[in-house]
Amino acid sequence: MTATSAPPNAATTAAVDVPGRQSRRRHLPFSPWHLLLAPLALIFAVPLIWLVLSSVMSNAEINRFPPALWPSHIDLGGYRYVLGNAMFPRWFTNSLIVSLATVIGNLVLGTLGGYAFARLQFRGSRLLLGLMMATMAIPFQLTMIPTFLVMKQLGLIDTLGALILPSLVTPFAVFLLRQFFLSLPRELEEAAWLDGCSRLRTLWQIIVPLSRPALSTVAVLTFLSTWNDLTWPLIAINHDTHYTLQLGLTTFQGQHHTQWAAVMAGNVITVLPVLLAFLLAQKAFIRSITSSGLKG
Repeated sequence: MTATSAPPNAATTAAVDVPGRQSRRRHLPFSPWHLLLAPLALIFAVPLIWLVLSSVMSNAEINRFPPALWPSHIDLGGYRYVLGNAMFPRWFTNSLIVSLATVIGNLVLGTLGGYAFARLQFRGSRLLLGLMMATMAIPFQLTMIPTFLVMKQLGLIDTLGALILPSLVTPFAVFLLRQFFLSLPRELEEAAWLDGCSRLRTLWQIIVPLSRPALSTVAVLTFLSTWNDLTWPLIAINHDTHYTLQLGLTTFQGQHHTQWAAVMAGNVITVLPVLLAFLLAQKAFIRSITSSGLKG
């Protein structure tokens, strides 16, 4: 009796058919996509690298033509000029106050608005949501004059309140949180209601802890936009004691002379909190985008 050999299974066939692919995977400890993404990441990092290098150059080196790509020696004069400015700590504090207040406002009010649009069925809710989303298409240049007039009537011009109140809640925060709440199962809320929890208590004790990725995304994006804003503070603030960091840095640029080393050093100091906030929340940011139905 002759023994018949068993037909090769799919795994054996794959191992025989693609030996080259396995060898490539054995030699590459990373995805082949990294060969494309790494150069692209380097290109995007070039402006930041040049900013850091310019911040340790002298004004003469920065103004030289052709421009220097590498400092001949480390010159910290720009940092001494910035940190020696008596108003710089005040500007940094003002930016921090405005950014944190805006973040807290968007987290609290955005959560309430997003939950209402996601779970509460009331007459005109879809129309109201559509109108709110339509405001995102209106450029700020069309609304800054009415906003200025409203702030003037409230007596908030040249105060930090004029920077906080218009951004206390944004349509993007409400929409992003609504999309995330829609992805959560309703059974969690129904179980809490059976245990005697009110809707508001269910929101804060059940839904909010599960929404940390979306809340982190809202916090980071709100902090970025508020911290980097220059246009609205330039319109609403007149006195230098109420300047934000971005507005204060413009004072280093004069009509006839600009302290470019100080400008670069100030920008490096300004970028650090933003970069740190993004690095701390990047995983939550990606997780929120992929789970809220906003991925491309």
